[in-house]
Amino acid sequence: MRDPMFRMALLLGLLSAVGPFAIDMYLPALPEVARDLGTDEATAALTLTSYFIVFGIAQMIYGPLADAVGRKLPLLIGVVIFLVATVLSAVAPTMGALIAARAMQGLGAATLMVVPRAVIRDMATGPAAAKVMATIMMVIAVSPMLAPLSGAFIMQWGSWREIFWVLAAVSLVSLALIVFVLPETLRREDRQPVRLGALTSGALRLLGDRRFMGLTMIGGFGMASFFVFLSSASFVYTSQYGMSPKQFSLAFAVNAIGFFTASQFAGWMTQRFGMERVISMAITMFALLSTLLAVIVLAGFDALPVVMTGLFCANAFLGLVMPTAMVMSLDPHPDIAGLASSLGGTIQMLTGGVMIAVTGPFLDNSAATMVPAIALCALLAWLSAALSLPRLRLRAA
Repeated sequence: MRDPMFRMALLLGLLSAVGPFAIDMYLPALPEVARDLGTDEATAALTLTSYFIVFGIAQMIYGPLADAVGRKLPLLIGVVIFLVATVLSAVAPTMGALIAARAMQGLGAATLMVVPRAVIRDMATGPAAAKVMATIMMVIAVSPMLAPLSGAFIMQWGSWREIFWVLAAVSLVSLALIVFVLPETLRREDRQPVRLGALTSGALRLLGDRRFMGLTMIGGFGMASFFVFLSSASFVYTSQYGMSPKQFSLAFAVNAIGFFTASQFAGWMTQRFGMERVISMAITMFALLSTLLAVIVLAGFDALPVVMTGLFCANAFLGLVMPTAMVMSLDPHPDIAGLASSLGGTIQMLTGGVMIAVTGPFLDNSAATMVPAIALCALLAWLSAALSLPRLRLRAA
């Protein structure tokens, strides 16, 4: 704990985990929410959809704001919004009110996705930044293990509303960390006023940068594979394999173990072998293993151990891809790191949402549809890498 970079990574990881906790902790409660507010589960699922959509779009606000006023103020604004929205969610009298409150939660939580990336870019670049990002990923990846179990535990002594009261307490702790522990990392002389012309030119510069867009889409389709799993796994594991909610929470956690364990090697591997070599290898293996698992499942070998083992191995390589892609996309743009972070985050979240919409009509609560949908996302991530990374593009040719 004497390493200041490790302490900063741990702090940023704890802040960044609030948003994922607000998603994963809530999953076991969806059936009870539907019953309590007198609606069906499909309508209850809109509370997730509204969160994702606003969460993605709002990142475009916080990035430029973080470049203009520093990193701490946007974090404070976002967490306060998240706190108010969480209280409104806890007392929501109707499903419409809950959907609106969840959208407001996404508006606040977006700052915890964008600004920590810009803070990392202020402090480090290259392999050093990848190492910090991997530590953050480790903290974030713990949420799929702990959050569903925490939600199920809370519901044993309370209702779904108590989940939001716990999240409100967590947001208060986050506020205290930002105010008293997190330093301001953007110097005043490096701040860029918010100008529409500059934002437009900066966005066009990023959108026209094939490498930035390629790396962003690698992360976007990688994230989409997780979103597909998130939206369908509970139904597959409970319907096809007969799991209880607690058993599903444990199975859900297995995916995260491979991801965050591998992500801890990202910094060391990029320093030893080079960032492009690592991401080229990792994205190829992620696509290969996902496709292989889809072929095996479609051939009729869809037993639970087969599915869980295949997803574990594929997501281990995804754990190398995500932190490396994030760092590589921001490194060439230090002057607009906030804008690059927010634009990249928005594109990735919207990509995930689009892939859920595209694959949703074909999902039937079975592994035979869920796994191929995940493989499709993995192949699109590999294609993005092949089109944007010289090393992988030459091999593909």
